[in-house]
Amino acid sequence: MESLDERVHTAQGDAWQAEGRLRESFGGGACELPGVRLMASGLPHPQWNNGDVTDPERFPVDDVRAWYSARAGGSGVPWGVRVPAGRPFSHGRFLFRKRCMVLLPDRYKIPGKRAGVEVGLAAPADVDKVAAIDAAAFGDPVEQTRAWVEPHLGMPRFAVALARLHREPVGVATAIVTDAQAGLCVGIFGVAVLQHARRQGMGTALVSWLLALAFDQGVALAHLNPNDETAARLYARLGFRETLGLDVYSDL
Repeated sequence: MESLDERVHTAQGDAWQAEGRLRESFGGGACELPGVRLMASGLPHPQWNNGDVTDPERFPVDDVRAWYSARAGGSGVPWGVRVPAGRPFSHGRFLFRKRCMVLLPDRYKIPGKRAGVEVGLAAPADVDKVAAIDAAAFGDPVEQTRAWVEPHLGMPRFAVALARLHREPVGVATAIVTDAQAGLCVGIFGVAVLQHARRQGMGTALVSWLLALAFDQGVALAHLNPNDETAARLYARLGFRETLGLDVYSDL
């Protein structure tokens, strides 16, 4: 029987493959090979082209290289893989360990509301606001960020939350609902808040709004990846708990 750690890894793979399928017309895609689940966005940035290794001993490195070389209309994309933390892996260069957290609906601790904070669903017309906030929060170029976030807007099973503080747009986050190998799950990604609006409950408001939306759809498991200890403490206050992380490798 699959452990909770394994189910979270499977759910993360489901979400990333949903991203790949969303972007097939842009040179992305998703694929299952022995020992690995692949996705590509078609964008020339390795963080958005990932394989989730399920069995390091069966990892078909030459086949994976060939698959990524054929993305983006045959021009190829840079890529990396994620391996369950601590598992021996003989390919590429270890970069870092990505933390994972999980929440089951009966553990959810609903937060109180904050004055002046409003959260709603971003529409395709909000793409400039969403991209600007995300890029500023993570220190990335706006056009690069826009290419990643724009396909999410208005798509089924993708929800982009836009938070306002006293009517000023200051935060965004994205939820992906999947019903695949891990069952009905939601992954929450890209929680971004402008510097001047931090420590005012914006991250909590964004995540809790997306959780409520997902749990209303019958989602049985929520998962995310905290960027640092501050984010991990925020998510823990909502009921999330840490699970086994993922080791990220590049240069394969």
